[in-house]
Amino acid sequence: MPLIQRLKLLPPKTRRFAVLAVLACCLLAFFGLPRLFGEKVNVLTATQGDITQSVVASGKVRSPQRVELASQITGRVVQIPVREGNKVEPGDLLIQLDDTEWRAAVAQAKASLAQSETRLTQMKQLSLPLAQQSQRQAEANLTQARQHFERTRDLAAKGFYSKTQLDDAQRNLAIAESQSQATQLQTLSAQSGGSDFRLAQSAIDQARASLEVAQSRLAYATIKAPLAGTVLTRSTEPGDTVQPGKVLMTLSPAGDTEMIVQIDEKNLRLLSLGQKAMASADAYPDQRFAAEITFISPAVDPLRGSVEIRLRVPSPPDYLRQEMTISIDIETAKRSDAIIVPNEVIRDAGSPKPWALVVRDGKAERQELKTGVRSDGKVEILQGIAVGEQLVPASILSVRDGSRVRANSQ
Repeated sequence: MPLIQRLKLLPPKTRRFAVLAVLACCLLAFFGLPRLFGEKVNVLTATQGDITQSVVASGKVRSPQRVELASQITGRVVQIPVREGNKVEPGDLLIQLDDTEWRAAVAQAKASLAQSETRLTQMKQLSLPLAQQSQRQAEANLTQARQHFERTRDLAAKGFYSKTQLDDAQRNLAIAESQSQATQLQTLSAQSGGSDFRLAQSAIDQARASLEVAQSRLAYATIKAPLAGTVLTRSTEPGDTVQPGKVLMTLSPAGDTEMIVQIDEKNLRLLSLGQKAMASADAYPDQRFAAEITFISPAVDPLRGSVEIRLRVPSPPDYLRQEMTISIDIETAKRSDAIIVPNEVIRDAGSPKPWALVVRDGKAERQELKTGVRSDGKVEILQGIAVGEQLVPASILSVRDGSRVRANSQ
């Protein structure tokens, strides 16, 4: 029989007492029990296990460097034997400019050099021997003129020759001396180190320099691959007239593939050279490959608040392309058999003294914590909590330090 019908069968006085008793029990259950035994709370439990901390970011695939090729002379493009994506080796022809004018300049420079070398050879074989012969003849004439002057002077002193004859002999001696000095100078000039010789040698040096300039200009007309790599861009076609300094082709050098990533500066303390990472291209999200940090920028981008890092890919997959967007998971720390709690139980997580409410002996107790690595909503506890202890989520604001609680484990 329902309770209300039973109450109706009781005498009025007894019925009033029964109703008051029921109301008192309801009020006690609603207000008294929570005060006596505490609020019923869904708590979380500290566990033990492995935890890995990582930094996740996205970036681009880049070669360690890019080689931009440009012309150093103005010219007309006559041949381009490669296209984007082609592999090239050092010395392979990339762009050929019209070199007719430069070939003619080289031929002219070679002719000038040959002419200068012929002049020097002629000086060695003809001019120098002639100068030496003239010097010997002048020295003989000088000796004869000196002897004649001495005889004339002696005979004039004795009265056999007149003053006029002595003057003629002295004049002939002066002429012979002058001729002898002139031939000596000619011989010295024609010898190695002499002025004529140096002049001829300078002409040769100048002709060789002109030839080198012409050959350099001719070489500028042929643009070759400076190193092995892949053609990324090609911005000219046969028939175009190109100007010095304009980029005509871009090469990606062969070698280790590199990924460039911008990391939030707040994660800078977690990064170090040599850390391992796993990456995947957005176009192939299910295929992951290994990478390693090789560079951390010493500067922070003030506009984005980020730090540039570079990662080397030792074994890049075949599908990887320049400028591909990639996602990177950098492993910064790993702990085994660590005490782990959910992130939602940590209060004042960003402060120097984070804490949590731990259920101990039916009461919530404030406990300061020393935390370690963080990963996927979990936090390593280094000090403050033991395995198996129950914690009140930070979202439950009604429970405070010292509150009685009835734990309901999740």
